[in-house]
Amino acid sequence: MRHDPALVAEVRAWLSKGGKDLAAAQYELQADPPFTDDIVFHAQQAAEKSLKAFLSWHRVPFRKTHNLIELGEACCQIDRSLDPLLRRAAPLTEYAWKFRYPGDPDEATAEEATEALATAREVFDMVLRCLPPDVPLDNGVTPQP
Repeated sequence: MRHDPALVAEVRAWLSKGGKDLAAAQYELQADPPFTDDIVFHAQQAAEKSLKAFLSWHRVPFRKTHNLIELGEACCQIDRSLDPLLRRAAPLTEYAWKFRYPGDPDEATAEEATEALATAREVFDMVLRCLPPDVPLDNGVTPQP
């Protein structure tokens, strides 16, 4: 079945951006010491962009927001089976701003950063699995087993 090329392009664009956030976070995890504040930020961004790809695929409009709770609730209206993972991902929301500005709390711990990245990867992979297999990604982004 042929899909709307504009829709496929939009979904790919969200996934490409989310994949780059995952790659950036993974790269920053290898630093010594790891750039934990940036890792949690990129994890939040990857999860956000993944959910926006899912909503775009299903032609569900969404407003400009970093709120993973809001986006997750919209996704669960489409597929209730996503609820457990998206509930676990909801706390990533605060990483869109937490640790980003002077005067904010200290910084993310290495454990917090590692967990945030793993959760974001799960969300990203879940979205990839929810898409039809004939919606190829042109940037080499593939789900982790």
